Amino acid sequence: MSKGGALDLASGVGGKIDKDDVLSAVDKYEKYHVYYGGAEEERKANYTDMVNKYYDLVTSFYEFGWGESFHFAHRFKGESLRESIKRHEHFLALQLGLKPGQKVLDVGCGIGGPLREISRFSSTSVTGLNNNEYQIARGKELNRVAGVDKTCDFVKADFMKMPFPANSFDAVYAIEATCHAPDAYGVYSEIYRVLKPGQSFVAYEWCMTDNFDPNNQEHQKIKAEIEIGDGLPDIRVTGQCIEALKKAGFNVIWSSDLAVSSPVPWYLPLNASHFSLTGFRLTPIGKFFTRNMVKVLEFTGLAPKGSERVQNFLEKAADGLVEGGRKEIFTPMFFFLAQKPHSENQ
Repeated sequence: MSKGGALDLASGVGGKIDKDDVLSAVDKYEKYHVYYGGAEEERKANYTDMVNKYYDLVTSFYEFGWGESFHFAHRFKGESLRESIKRHEHFLALQLGLKPGQKVLDVGCGIGGPLREISRFSSTSVTGLNNNEYQIARGKELNRVAGVDKTCDFVKADFMKMPFPANSFDAVYAIEATCHAPDAYGVYSEIYRVLKPGQSFVAYEWCMTDNFDPNNQEHQKIKAEIEIGDGLPDIRVTGQCIEALKKAGFNVIWSSDLAVSSPVPWYLPLNASHFSLTGFRLTPIGKFFTRNMVKVLEFTGLAPKGSERVQNFLEKAADGLVEGGRKEIFTPMFFFLAQKPHSENQ
């Protein structure tokens, strides 16, 4: 870990939140969640505030640990994490059948890692939709550095109320993003509206699997850890996503939990028994160094007060994700390909 990397992390903590207000933002964010007495209804009613606070607080940690693409991936043996992430993104482009010059929408685009990769891979123009000002500013800078600022852009808006005319895009995708929506039908309906007739929408969704037992206290604890650590109002089961797609008007071409067929467990980078030089920051030793680095940066005033608590709930999320993956009650890659009919009568 370089000194520059440490300072970059410190300077990014809090995003657009004033540094003196970070601790207060952490307090408010935590209180939305079950661990601190919060209720699902409150998280859904205030999802915009909750998710914005979450990404203001964690984006620098994500970029420090994962790079520019904040998602997991189906992974083959002998394949690096970075290689699997790129292939995971290319898979979406291939499923959509993207062609040069098409206009594509990335729903919940983060800082645009997948957006840039898919645009270059498919020679398309990609618009990233994001409601977080800090991530958009960071993404625009990364677009400029990558030289894709002429073909890739960002729009700041709520994906439940998209500021686009009907039938605007040739294709739409979402990578581990629409799980932040308070209502799957609501966000899928907006995607349906802005997608051109006959065209497709693909996504990787975070879901509880059919193995999840809502009456099992351990399962509920794991679910709660993932929700607080990842800014989620509620985690839906896979069947709810399919029902919401059909209700929105889509024809579901195919769907599958790609975690089941992954030769290397998707949660391996977070696993305590795993060590990788390329994924060092995600290993137990790497997390130990990061935790103590954040503690020192906060103590010296280089990072705002509350930074260590952000690191703590991210570690809680990692624990929940690993256990959810091991017990096969959670997946971050429930994939589906859905098509908007050529006409409303289909």
